[in-house]
Amino acid sequence: MNIAPDIPKPSLMGFTLPVMALAGALVGYVVGTAKGNVPAGIAGGAAVAAALAFVLAAFVPQRTAGRIGAAVVFAALGAAIGGVAGGVAGILIGLVLSWIAYWLATGAYRAGVPVYATAGEVLWHNSFRVICGLIFFFLIAPIIIVLPLAFNAENFFTFTPKMLALDPEGYSLKHFRDFLSNPDWTRPLKNSFIIAPLATIISVSLGTLAAIGLSQSHVPGRRAIMAILISPMIVPLIISATGMFFFYSKLGIWMEDTVGLSKDISGYIKVVLAHSVLGIPFVIITVTATLVGFDRSLTRAAANMGAGPVRTFFKVQMPLIMPGVISGALFAFITSFDEVVVVLFVGSASQKTLPWQMFTGLREQISPTILAVAAVLVAFSVVLLTTVELLRRRSERLRGMSPT
Repeated sequence: MNIAPDIPKPSLMGFTLPVMALAGALVGYVVGTAKGNVPAGIAGGAAVAAALAFVLAAFVPQRTAGRIGAAVVFAALGAAIGGVAGGVAGILIGLVLSWIAYWLATGAYRAGVPVYATAGEVLWHNSFRVICGLIFFFLIAPIIIVLPLAFNAENFFTFTPKMLALDPEGYSLKHFRDFLSNPDWTRPLKNSFIIAPLATIISVSLGTLAAIGLSQSHVPGRRAIMAILISPMIVPLIISATGMFFFYSKLGIWMEDTVGLSKDISGYIKVVLAHSVLGIPFVIITVTATLVGFDRSLTRAAANMGAGPVRTFFKVQMPLIMPGVISGALFAFITSFDEVVVVLFVGSASQKTLPWQMFTGLREQISPTILAVAAVLVAFSVVLLTTVELLRRRSERLRGMSPT
């Protein structure tokens, strides 16, 4: 095992084994609860975890081999207790417990604190990391539950015995096929992909111009203007939706009676404009953050070379703030694509979006296809947010804030 020279190796019998026994007891409590024998689960989990830590620390210095071996052993135990599902759970438990064993035995738990740190400081440092991990798990737990349910072969919103046993007959893609073939779902999907891009274009155009203007120090009352522009993020959405209903209803009547537009077109315009209002604050915030590190001498140099304001903007400013603009566009798109309250107030049945259909499906007709739609939206959001993170890192590199 690789041990840093400045990190003392902890006591195996006095520290590593007791802590591992505690971790095993927690795992055993979960297993014992599932099997209806909690005391045996706690005792067995503590004993097995302590034995695992002793074997790994004393006889298996290679982490890779030790973790693979632990995964194999726990997979066999899990399969004997709970079949295929138990075997899969055993692999995960073996990997986690073996990682904890090496983490404790090598003294890696002190790697993030100074060598002179007291035991209390080390405990708080690692407890803080555990708390952050629990919060993260609390946030993603609903997603972890929804994703497997989307593949349920039955029309239920719960895990069936076949699913829990990892029986292939318990899983199916029929909900995804219904989502892609049923007009009740394809029409809202089409509306969402019509409304969200248009709202994003308007949000990016107005939000970028507003951010650039508000970044100028000579603009009077720019803080008050900024507060007003980002207020849709702060004001409760139901209040904003109510105000939009009264405003855009008048606008819709004017477009239909004076301009001569149809109700469908005026409805799309109202929803697009309403979603643009919700997306503009995200663009302003991301672009403003990008402009913080912008070197304004570049624009003065461009002006000295004879470039006009428009050419300077597109040739000098826009390439440098593009990561912030794209990040704001992605946030605006997600906001519009996932929004349901404003559409209920402003839109009509012709502008029914995907979240609206999901809301209707939960309220009026319980459709398991909602689970498939939720899985698709989760995957879609993960891809977009990953793109945002990559663009953020690229923006930092362009501004010299990150060496890589």
